[in-house]
Amino acid sequence: MPGWRRPRDPSVLLALVAVAATLAVDASAVAVVIVVFALVVPFEMLFPRHGRRLRRDGLGTDIAYALVATPLGAVGTLVAAVVGVGSLAWLPGLLLRPLVAATPSLVRTLVGIVLFDVTIYWAHRWAHEVPFLWRFHAVHHSTRRLDWVSGFRNHPFDGVVFAPAFVLLLAAGFSAEFTGLLAVVQVLTGLAAHANVRWRLRPLHRFVITPEFHHWHHADEPGAINSNYAVFLPLWDLVFGTYFMPDDRRPQRYGVAEPMPRGVVRQLLHPFRGLRTPWQLARHPLRGVRDTVAGVRRGLCQMRVAAGRTSTRSNASYTP
Repeated sequence: MPGWRRPRDPSVLLALVAVAATLAVDASAVAVVIVVFALVVPFEMLFPRHGRRLRRDGLGTDIAYALVATPLGAVGTLVAAVVGVGSLAWLPGLLLRPLVAATPSLVRTLVGIVLFDVTIYWAHRWAHEVPFLWRFHAVHHSTRRLDWVSGFRNHPFDGVVFAPAFVLLLAAGFSAEFTGLLAVVQVLTGLAAHANVRWRLRPLHRFVITPEFHHWHHADEPGAINSNYAVFLPLWDLVFGTYFMPDDRRPQRYGVAEPMPRGVVRQLLHPFRGLRTPWQLARHPLRGVRDTVAGVRRGLCQMRVAAGRTSTRSNASYTP
């Protein structure tokens, strides 16, 4: 065809095929992108933080993530279910179940929100501080501009770290509807927190997350690394020493220091670099089991060490 040039990067073609296949099965992803665009972009145009630019580097990748969110989410949910059960988070949940059942409904709701939030805080923190988990979470942080669509950039295996929080609440007696609603609110809050708006909302900084709070979480700048993990209440960052909100400057640089490939397909494969392939595991199953057990033990040790630190901020970019 005249004017048509085949993409040089095969990952671009694979991404286009994945998007087309997704839309053929479920076109609601387009509606989601349109709705988010219509709700957020006008505010970004009227009150921009970093300029009124709709087009920017990596925009196509982030939109592609949004369009294939349904199949990626399905894969992530399956893995999350296994991780959630294997995490044994349901054990403390069962211990809390009698107390939750005896609590008045209004108080129970507040307890559920607080329990969910503090659990997600630690899961998010470990996603940054445990090198194996960071492999997947780094994909989300690789975007170098925060705006209406950057929050969609997520590896499906990244979300499994939050599975224990859901299992804990379900085992404690909170309904699936309540737990699911918290998850939906978390997603919507996260999308809004990425918005390219200049509002600082200073009076709210220590009470609820704001775009300013979350932009510092994404900042690749001295002092901001490993900070502001909360998804609802900055209280946990204040208590555990990871709160960072300077008054004399604002975040200017985002992203990660480590190299990150371009395109959805390459980014989805990037966390698996250096790991054994399924073929290698099939040829040496005992070695695979041994390495898995050793990796889990190492990860648990790193989680324990991270939990023992009062502050995780560093003056250099985090590169596990």
